[in-house]
Order: sequence, then C-alpha cells, then structure tokens
Amino acid sequence: MTIHSQFEGLEVGYDVPALPGMREDDISTPCLVIDLDALERNIRKMGEYAAAHNMRHRAHGKMHKSVDVLRLQQELGGAVGVCCQKVSEAEVFARAGVQDILVSNQVRERVKIDRLVGLTKFGAILAVCVDDIDNVADLSAAAVAQHSTLKCLVEIDCGAGRCGVSTAEEVVRIAEAIDAAPGLIFGGIQAYQGAMQHIESYEDRRLKLDAAVAQVKVAVDELQRVGLKCELVSGGGTGSYYFESTSGVYNELQCGSYAFMDADYGRIRDQDGRRIDQGEWENALFILTSVMSHAKSGKAICDAGLKAQSVDSGLPTVYGRSDVKYVKCSDEHGVIEDENGVLSINEKIRLVPGHCDPTCNVHDWYVGVRSGKVETLWPVSARGKAY
Repeated sequence: MTIHSQFEGLEVGYDVPALPGMREDDISTPCLVIDLDALERNIRKMGEYAAAHNMRHRAHGKMHKSVDVLRLQQELGGAVGVCCQKVSEAEVFARAGVQDILVSNQVRERVKIDRLVGLTKFGAILAVCVDDIDNVADLSAAAVAQHSTLKCLVEIDCGAGRCGVSTAEEVVRIAEAIDAAPGLIFGGIQAYQGAMQHIESYEDRRLKLDAAVAQVKVAVDELQRVGLKCELVSGGGTGSYYFESTSGVYNELQCGSYAFMDADYGRIRDQDGRRIDQGEWENALFILTSVMSHAKSGKAICDAGLKAQSVDSGLPTVYGRSDVKYVKCSDEHGVIEDENGVLSINEKIRLVPGHCDPTCNVHDWYVGVRSGKVETLWPVSARGKAY
C-alpha cells in the first residue's frame, strides 16, 4: 500500500482512523466516513440548480468546517465563497486562500473585530452581519486603523427569532450608517429563515418563506427609495432554497447540509410528499461504527456513543437497513435493537447522524471512500473554532 507523503508517519488508530488504500472494513471506528460519489453528485446538483436560476451559492462552512469540502464545492459546484459563523472559523478559510468570506453573524467584541478586519491581509474580501447601529462605529474604527475595507450586510429577523432587526426603517437606519462610515461598504441584506428549515411539510415551509420574502422586499424597496443599492440579498438553506431562488428578491443562497444530508433534514418532504433524502439529496456522510458486544439477547452494542455525535436533533439512523435500529446511547456506547440477532461482533455499520453540523465538529478527520476503499483523508479544518 502506497502512503501519500502528507500522511507519512501517521499511525492508524492513534493519529488517523485510516490511510488511503485501506479497505473500508479496516477503518478504525467510530469515525466520519464520506461517500465521495454521493458527495460529488450532491455538490454538482446544487451547482447546476444555482446556475440555472441565476443564483450565487455561498456554501455554509459551519456545516463541514472543511477547507477540502469547500474546495470541492467551488470546483464542482461553482460556489462563490463561504459563510462562517465565527471569526476563528473564517480565519481557517482565509488562511487557506478562500477569497470571498461572509461571517453570517454579529461580531461585537473589539478583539474579534480587529481579528476579523485583519483577515483581509490574506487577500480575502470580508463581509459581516450587523443588527445594531452601535456596532457600525466599532467596525469602522477597526477598518480605518488597519487601512482596510469591510463589507457589511444588515441582518433581518425574518422568522428565526434570533439576531436581526424586524422593520424596514431599522434596516435603512443601519444601512445609512454603514454607507456613511469610513472603511465600510454597505453590501446588502442577510435574511436567513432558519426556524423553518426543518418543518416537515413543504407547504408549511413555503408559507413561512412567503412571509419572509414579503418582509425582505419591503426593506429592499425602502433602501432603493433612499438611494441605497442592495447588492446582495443572501439566505436560503437546504429546506428552502427553491423558495428563495424563485422569489425575485434573493440572489444568493447559503445552503450547507445538502452536501452531506443528515437524519433530521432527511425527514422533511418535497413538493410531492417524498422525504428529501429519497431523491432530492443523497446521504453522503456517515458515522462508521463497529459492533463491540452482543452479550444481551436482542441488543447489540456499538462503539459510537455521545462522544462520536450530536443527538440534539434526534438519534442517528442505521443506513440501508430496516432489520436493526439504533435506540439509545451513552458516552461511549450505542445500543442497537437487534431482535433477530443478525449483527455479529466487529461488523461495521453506517449511521446517518441526526445533525451533521455539531457531529462533524467532534471529529478530527473525514475518511473519503469510493468503491469500498479509502481514497483520501481530509482534516476537519475548523474543528473547535468557536470564538
């Protein structure tokens, strides 16, 4: 087996879960496995959709936290850049040479603002969201002090109930302050309806997004009335991108989970009533786990417990099987219901995580597999970058 130079000296089972060339059956578990064929199909599909609808797609880096996955999204899917949620996360992508970065969140601490503006030294165009006029002066001061320029998007709360302002008047007031501030450029609007992404019913999601579109349109019209051009109206997720892209208001999507798919997203329905993981998108990300005990009748124990995943959106599902079910977990163990005793010791199982974003953040590596063999390893580049 030929070891790629970047992996020389790394030990399987200690440094990494696998090395290129290994069989999938020999991967150390628990770990994250990516079906490269499925990932590439998902990425191409989103890229083709965005292009067909004249939409920019800014891939959401908080989902995978991986420079390598983002590069694939740019190369195969035409992604224009990346969204991040934290300054340290953005810095990982900036240091890797990503040229267009939006921190789709508020940055308020002075030290974080200084670091954010400082990322322009890596050649990146940086943008950040603002929902408080007091933030404008701090951002401007940092940009001027570092002889730099920062783009700012006013965030609208269009239903998520978190950050963002609610009225067109507030949008205009902040946008005018940004436009007048040295070192800042008014770049448009951030309007992501996160609360509705996981609503199962297609029609219920559409109604939520219709209300968001109406709210955003009023703000855009008011900005135009006062002479401010809204370059970007950015938003849209895996559960709603088809609504934003046909709205006539949005021009940039921020989809993330489409690339990997998880069990929670998979449960939502398309316009024909089908689960979106049964046609619209493929499961590409899995927690690979091994059966470690079958001492109890009807119950197999695997090595993927709480420390290998996030269960905030529910337990993982066993991929491609209906004869066994993952039913419970503790720190280091997962309990799999196996009434017919079909599982054997050391048998490897693919689990679809309940929520991909926080699950990815507890792992160091992605193991990319194709045709039953390990093709590549990618580090989870921004793992733990939460500040």
